[in-house]
Amino acid sequence: QVQLVESGGGLVQAGGSLRLSCAASGRTFSSYVMGWFRQAPGKEREFVATDRWWSGGRTYYADSVKGRFTISRDNAKNTVYLQMNSLKPEDTAVYYCEARTSELSRWEYWGQGTQVTVSS
Repeated sequence: QVQLVESGGGLVQAGGSLRLSCAASGRTFSSYVMGWFRQAPGKEREFVATDRWWSGGRTYYADSVKGRFTISRDNAKNTVYLQMNSLKPEDTAVYYCEARTSELSRWEYWGQGTQVTVSS
């Protein structure tokens, strides 16, 4: 089992950058597939990025963030990051870190979320 705690959210102007962090507990962090999701007010939670996609095992991004966001991880620190550049007002949402045991399993664990607000 793994517990996740997100941080790094905040208020930023359009065009700005933020880096989200997700600290994970547990000694088997390196074995988990990590991802970021987001949920805007009145909308469904949506996928943003993962560090290991089922096809090819590489990073994978939603089309809406491709080229602007980068997911990375530091297994020594049990932390996964989401670097967000060129932010847009439509990126405003609560961002959640999630984990699963393999590329084909369901997303099993998630944190409490961190709010990102992008002003125009």
